[in-house]
Amino acid sequence: MTNNNDTQAPHAPAPIETHPWQPWMPPGAKVLIMGTFPPGSHRWAMDFYYPNRTNDFWRVMGIIYEGSADAFYDRTSRQYRLDDIKRMLTQHGIALSDTGRRIRRLKGNASDKFLEIVEPAPLLQLLAEMPDCRAVATTGEKAAQVVAQLTGTPLPAIGQPIDWTAPDGRTIRLWRLPSTSRAYPLAPEKKAEAYKAFLKDSGCC
Repeated sequence: MTNNNDTQAPHAPAPIETHPWQPWMPPGAKVLIMGTFPPGSHRWAMDFYYPNRTNDFWRVMGIIYEGSADAFYDRTSRQYRLDDIKRMLTQHGIALSDTGRRIRRLKGNASDKFLEIVEPAPLLQLLAEMPDCRAVATTGEKAAQVVAQLTGTPLPAIGQPIDWTAPDGRTIRLWRLPSTSRAYPLAPEKKAEAYKAFLKDSGCC
């Protein structure tokens, strides 16, 4: 008899996903903040970066720029205030991208631990389009690892930037910041302190 367990087909590889958004690059951007990749669309509270309600990124930015964790979130509609977010980013010269342009979710979830970067974002191209940018910050370890690989630099310690000379001769300060995922055990107010130090150093607040 044939043992069915011996004839099972191997599992198909996880599908490749392409990033849903173009990089956000306001005129005169001074800094580029990079995460890894957005969660599945069923978890979005807006069609933009850091769309997950349980991610602390916009709480952190609200604390820094508006003095309130809920400044960019409407509790009634349970949606982010995207127009206010874009206005704030433009005013302070903050660009956004993610380090993964194309990825596979090896476990079907949004965890960086199980995210395979198939194609990284074109960091050098992005920087070439932002001549005033002098700092790149990553929101978590996985993103920091990708930037370190793309720049050929060591992985920075959290909150301790390193300087990197870009191909065009610019000195770019590379920061690794605390993850804004709720899985990272730090209060939003404490995360905001680290982010504010980066933004203040970069002339954005």
